[in-house]
Formats: sequence, structure tokens, C-alpha cells
Amino acid sequence: MAYVKHWVNDEKLNETEKDKLKFDGLEIFKEIPLYAEGGFDSIPKEKWAMFKWAGLYLQKPKEDGYFMMRVCVPSGILDYDQAVTLAGIARDYGRGIFDVTTRQAVQFHWLRIEEIPDILNRLEQVGLSTAGACGDITRNIMGNPLAGIDPHELIDTRPIVKEVFEYFQFNQDFSNLPRKYKMSISANIHNAAHAEINCVSFVPATKEIDGEEVTGFHVKVGGGLSARPYLAEKLNVFIRPEQVKEVAVALTTIFRDFGYRAKRTRARLKFLMADWGPEKFREKLLEYTGPLPEAGIDQVQKWNAGYFYGVHPQKQEGTKYIGLNVPVGRLSADEVFELARISKEYGKGEIRNCNSQNIIIPHIPDEKVEDLLKEKVFERISTQPENFLGYAVSCTGIEYCNLALTETKERMRVLAEYLDREVTVDAPVRIHMTGCPNSCGQRQIADLGLQGIKMKSKEKNALVEAFEIYVGGTLDGGGKFNEKLKGKIDAEYLPEVVKALLLDFKERKQQGESFYDFVGRVGTEDLQETLNSILERVLPKVAS
Repeated sequence: MAYVKHWVNDEKLNETEKDKLKFDGLEIFKEIPLYAEGGFDSIPKEKWAMFKWAGLYLQKPKEDGYFMMRVCVPSGILDYDQAVTLAGIARDYGRGIFDVTTRQAVQFHWLRIEEIPDILNRLEQVGLSTAGACGDITRNIMGNPLAGIDPHELIDTRPIVKEVFEYFQFNQDFSNLPRKYKMSISANIHNAAHAEINCVSFVPATKEIDGEEVTGFHVKVGGGLSARPYLAEKLNVFIRPEQVKEVAVALTTIFRDFGYRAKRTRARLKFLMADWGPEKFREKLLEYTGPLPEAGIDQVQKWNAGYFYGVHPQKQEGTKYIGLNVPVGRLSADEVFELARISKEYGKGEIRNCNSQNIIIPHIPDEKVEDLLKEKVFERISTQPENFLGYAVSCTGIEYCNLALTETKERMRVLAEYLDREVTVDAPVRIHMTGCPNSCGQRQIADLGLQGIKMKSKEKNALVEAFEIYVGGTLDGGGKFNEKLKGKIDAEYLPEVVKALLLDFKERKQQGESFYDFVGRVGTEDLQETLNSILERVLPKVAS
């Protein structure tokens, strides 16, 4: 290896770190063909966790031998051949399930070890990879899904994301990080890449240097969700576009060499930033990069939460992009084939994934938009979704995930459809559901966050699925995580409880007021009293 693992003799290393000293996670790619020949029973249990470096997790129950797979899609941008290849994998091996994740990746289920070599070969043929989609390594690089076509971008970030992503791919200098490591690079002024919840984020900025206004980036460090969420903090540096890779490598090196490896629960970069602070972190960064100018002017104006519904002009005159809703991020293989066909027939064949679990079809000539929207597939995958279904996000949930405590995917869809029937309100309400504290559903940044838990049934003789409610999250203006309301709601009664909360919002909201602003105006104590009253009415036995 080209670097020294100075932590090798640390007696406080956790067991996972000790395993990683014996076996680099990327080596699993070399062993997969052998295990494919021998079948699932040939895989030693101690190697199960290492499959994460190949983007693979064992589904629940692990002993059944089915894998979930994530495929990296930098900035969420897929060309026609890539989209068709992914649809074919879902059809041939994944029971037709094609999920768009909150990091713009694609996720499959129901894969067997015998099938993995063919899947990896198919991906390689079209320039896709699963390396780093999971594991203690640089994950899929999030970006602006409109990169290159965006009227609201300062720089086309596609070549920058490509350069950085390819540098870290299969790079064993950076395949043994303390924990997962999430990066975003976007020059969209509406914070399309959720900068504040990434470990490292490059965001658009300008600075006057030698009398000339230079367009580049600021960098934020130390964001992340899970049970202890942190918002990323800005370092006082300005970065030119050609310096992004150098700075990304330096920041990753700092995490690798100084990140915590004693406790897995404190191994994320956010904890190092919390302890060091932005000034010390900046000083360490400059030791690797040399002098960098101080920060300039932030160019992020507001947060669009990753939503682009409808028909919008590209910066290329005479062309449009179409923003579409994928209910809770789940497509069928047949739908993806159809979307790829439509995108190629009417445009250039591209499909772009959003971190809101939705998609964009770009490069549509003005004169073809009307005919495109008449295609049957857009009856479900709509440009104008219902109010709640259109802003519903969900993690994978207990259906496939070993960490989840509750079912989420179908429950969120059904809940949103119920709310669309029962509640009419003149402002979108972003509802995020997650099945455990790890927050793949990003409930902390939602207007209304629903986190799955287990609770004793009213008869006290069994555990049932339940949810806690959080209100008032955003990434606007630097971000604010939502706050927990006291009360555990049996999943059976969740629709009625959420409906009542939203009807209260509808009744008391001011003209043009968003749910986030409503929470800020009335306060969580007021909403807690409202929830208590709802629970007394809806769940009298539980509340007492």
C-alpha cells in the first residue's frame, strides 16, 4: 500500500477494524467468482460484511442467501445503455424491482451469489460499478441531476464529479476508511445535492481574485444523519474548479488517518469535525494542499429539496427537461425499459436520478414535449403527482433490510395515498419515513419525519411496529433538523394520527405558510399539545 496504517497497533481498535487490517474490502471482487461457483454455503460468515465493498448486503434473513445490491450513479446521470442494462438486471435477477435511492443510486433485491459475476460484467460493459456503493469507503458521489443543462448552475460539474469518482474507484489507498464516507459536488444554486448532510460537500461560490470574479466552490465538512445527526460546517477556503480533486483527496486522507477507529458509533467524519472544529480542520487541510484563498461569496440561494416536477427549460435553447415522480422511489423493470425507450425516442436517451427518489428525462425538443407526455407510462410516473405522494420519501424498510424495525416502503405509499384522499392543503408537506435510527429515509430533514420503532402492544404481550413523529426539518439557510414529539404510535393508527396533524396545520396555517414555517411559528410545545389531544382521541387505551 502507498500509505502507512498508523493505527495498526492501536489496542482500542474495534473488531471490524481488526478484520479490515487482515483483508482489504475491495479484495472481495476477486473472491466473488469463487463463491459463485461454490454457492452461498461456500462463503465464510466472517466474509459476509466484506461484500459491502462490492455494493452488496445480505437481505433479511441473511441465512437465505439473497443479496441487495447498490449501483453507483454519480450525480444520478444514466445514459441509454446504462439504463437498459440496469433494467435488464432487475428483470433477469431482481424480480423486476428497481429502486432509486436518496443518494441517486440504483438498488436491486433478490440477487443470488451465482448471479453476481454476470451482473458485475454487465455493469462493467456500460461503465457502471458497485465499488464503494456500500462499505467503509467513498460512496456514490451525489451531484446536481441537472448538471450540464441547468439554467441555475454556476459550473457544469459533470467532468469534476467524473474525475473525483474515478480517482477513488478501486483505489486501495482509500478503501479502508473509518466508516462510510459521503461526498457531494454541485454548482446548483438551490442546494440540489443536500450539502449539509454529507461528510464533504462542494457548493457553488464566487470570489474576486486579482480584480477578477472567479467561479468555484466552498466546502462544507462533517454532515451526517443516523442516531446523532450533524450539519456540515463550512471551511474558510475558496476552491477553484481544477482544485476540487486535490481538496477531495486531502479531506479524505485526513479522515482516513485521523478519523476514529475505536468505536463504530463514533467513526464518522462528523465526530472528528465536531471535536476539531472548522478552524483546526482548515489548518490540517492546508498542510496537504498548501495555501488556499479564504472563502468568497456563497451562491446557494435556497433549497429545492431535490424536486423538479413538471416541464422546464434547459439552458440549451429549444429543449426541455421533464421532472417526474416515482412513488417512494420504486420502479418496475418494465417501466425503466419504457422510460429508456421514451427518452431515446424523444431525446438523447438519458435518465437522471434525483435524491428525492424521483427522475428527470432531459434533452426533449420543445415540439416533442406534448407527445412525450401522452405516453401511457406517465399515468403513474407523473409530472404533476398528488400533493402527499409527490413529496413522500422512504427507506427500504424491514422488507429487505436487516437493520429496519418496521415496514416502510409500501406503508409510506399507502399512507400518502390515504392523505391525498383525506386532506387538501395548499402547500406541499415533505414526509419522510425511515425504519430505524440509521435514517436512510433522511427523516431529520423532513417537514414531517416518521421513524420506525418497536413498542409493546396494548395487551403488553407482544412487540408491534410503531412510529415516532418529528416536525420541522429543512436544509434551507444552512439547515435545521426536525424535533421529536413525545408519543409512540402503533403503526395501525399512524394514518389517522398523521391525518389529524395535517388537518390541524390546514386549519391554523397562514396564507402561503409552509409546514416548516408553521412549526417555527407555533412551536413544538404547541404541536405536542395537539398531538396529545389526537392520541387521547384516536388511541385512548394507549394514551392512558
